[in-house]
Parts: sequence; C-alpha cells; structure tokens
Amino acid sequence: MAGRRPRQTATMSDVAALAGVSVSTVSHVLNRTRAVAPDTARLVHDAVVTCGYVPEKLSRQQREEFGTIGLAMSAISNPYFADVVHGLDRRATKEGYSLLLAETHDDGDAELRAVGELLRRKVSAIVLAPSGDASRTLSYARQADVPVTVIDRFVREEVDQIGVENIESTARLVDHLAETGHTRIAMISGRPGLATTEERVRGYKRGLERRGIPRRDEYLISGGSQAAPAQQAVSKLLNLSKPPTALVVANNQMTIGTMRGLRTLGLRVPDDIALVAFDDFEWSDLFEPRLTAIAQPTLMIGEQAFELSLSRISQPDLPPRRVLIQPTFQHRDSCGCADSQDSGPS
Repeated sequence: MAGRRPRQTATMSDVAALAGVSVSTVSHVLNRTRAVAPDTARLVHDAVVTCGYVPEKLSRQQREEFGTIGLAMSAISNPYFADVVHGLDRRATKEGYSLLLAETHDDGDAELRAVGELLRRKVSAIVLAPSGDASRTLSYARQADVPVTVIDRFVREEVDQIGVENIESTARLVDHLAETGHTRIAMISGRPGLATTEERVRGYKRGLERRGIPRRDEYLISGGSQAAPAQQAVSKLLNLSKPPTALVVANNQMTIGTMRGLRTLGLRVPDDIALVAFDDFEWSDLFEPRLTAIAQPTLMIGEQAFELSLSRISQPDLPPRRVLIQPTFQHRDSCGCADSQDSGPS
C-alpha cells in the first residue's frame, strides 16, 4: 500500500484563487499595507484557513528561542482582562519570555486577523480569549503548529483551556437573593453566543429551580456584555407591570450600566432593589453600596495560562488539559443583608 503523500504547503496564490482576488490583495489583507473592503478581507481570511496557508512553521527549538507569548483578547473593551494580562506578563517575564498583545475587539474576524498577526511575528505560543466560535482561529493556529491556550470562555475543541466555574457560582447568587426573601429575581445576561453567557444563564435558571421560584421569560434579558445595553435592559425590566425586586448582573461592564440605569430611574441599591453581580471590581468595597459579587481570580488565570503554554511548548504531545477554577463569593451590602461581610471561596 502506497504511503500517504506529504501535504503540499499552501501559497498566497492558492489563497487568492480560492478567494477570487489577486495575490496583491491577499498580501494587503495579511500584511495590512492597504485598506481592503471588509467583505473582501473576510473572503481572504476564510480562504487562508481553508487552504491552510500559514507563515513559516517554527521548530520546537525555534519557538523556545524566540521566547514570545502572543495574547489575543479584547483587552480594550473588557477591563476584567487587565489583571489577566498582568498575571501572564509577570510569569512570562520571570521565565525570560516577552508578551505580545493583539486586540480582538470581541469579534471573530478581528480575532482571526489578530492571531494571524501573532503568527507572522513568530510567537512561541498563543493565549486566546475567544470572541465566540473560535474554530476558524484555532484551525489557523493548528496549521502553523503553534500551541494555543484558551482562557475565560471554554471551547469544544481539544486544546488547553483555563477558566472559572460559572454555573454553580451564578446559582449561588440566586440562592443568596432567595434566602433574603426575593422571588422576583431578574438577570441581565451577557452577549449571546459566548460560553460564559450560556453558563451563567444556566446557573441563574438552576438557582431559580432549586428554590422553587417560577421562571419568568421577561425577567431574563441580554445586556450585550456592555454598559450601555445593560442600562437599557434595566429600564425595560423596571417598566414591567410586575418589575423584579432583585437583579443578577452577569459581568462587570454591565454592572456599571445597571447602576447608571438605576440611578437614572431614581432607585437606590439595596433600599429599592437588591443587586448582585458576576465579576468583582478592585474598588467594589469602596463605594456605597459595597457590591456583593462573584470574584474571579484573574491574576491566577493569567499565571496558569502561561504555565500551560510553557509546558505545551516543551512537551507538545501532552494530552489537552482543562483547568476549572473556583471563584470567590464576596458578600457585601448591595444584596440588602444586614450581616453582609466578605466571605470565602464559593
């Protein structure tokens, strides 16, 4: 039986032919030397993944020698990631690695471009906070034989991953509100399609179910993972004929929008409405009311993401690893409890 023929390396010409554009257009898209229409750029990036066109592959020794970790995430739009970057950079510096950040804007096409830029910079490994469906991006990195560690949002692909437990942690927030007597509990959820959004919504529903609280469809509303949509969501919830008496907010950006929305409506937390949130702030215990929240160990996530990347560089045949970290329940004032105080792990 004849052996399998070695796979031919794709070229820019292959990408151009598949995308139906010129080689120069492919070059402009990949090297960002000239503006190209978004639809055309998307065709090129799709063709890149389909063809398997990648920059020159590096050997394991070369990856170790280059000593650069690429980080692809939406650092600008999500302040939660600042501590992740700090933890990752601190560990990388200690081991003699440098960190190269590429902004994804939480958009699939931008994410693919960001990873492509990191690959062209010959990074040793990539840490990725996926914007949603990361299959194209992971396929692209796999073609380049560059290891990827996924953080924050788990994916279906068999890669190294690290993030926090979202379901039971969110259910605990609902439990706590129910224990204080609330039965009209609403949730402002994150952007649809994100793994963290789906898991926290599941946690919200789990908490209601085990407390025997009927679920109201109108009490579950998306805040788009951003402050402005969350502020609009608050207005819709509070204008219902039977508005909620307590809110669960699914990330820190939306908590800011929620607080603005409540202030605009003239409502006070927790006197008029109770509020709990996923994602803590460094200054959550400094403003009134102090925020009851699920706190993610962001520094630890960054540090352990580097450890996973470093071990994958030196041992590429390791089986995929999935690290699930328990966050911490911070019990403060915004839930309306008389005996609130910071508490330990959830």
